Amino acid sequence: MIKVNGRDFEWEDGLTVEKLLEKKRYTYPKIIVRINEKLILKEQYRSTSIYDGDDVKVIHLLAGG
Repeated sequence: MIKVNGRDFEWEDGLTVEKLLEKKRYTYPKIIVRINEKLILKEQYRSTSIYDGDDVKVIHLLAGG
């Protein structure tokens, strides 16, 4: 089990940031991802694994005026 934005989410072997975003249907153009408080760059989404017990935060950036 992992935490995604404070909620339990079923972990599976081979889970990456890219796969998690697809499963959760996060398609926002500007997203910040942190795993255990470590910032993950967009270029690393495909290669960054998520492990059982990880705390993942997906933050959608908004702009306004």
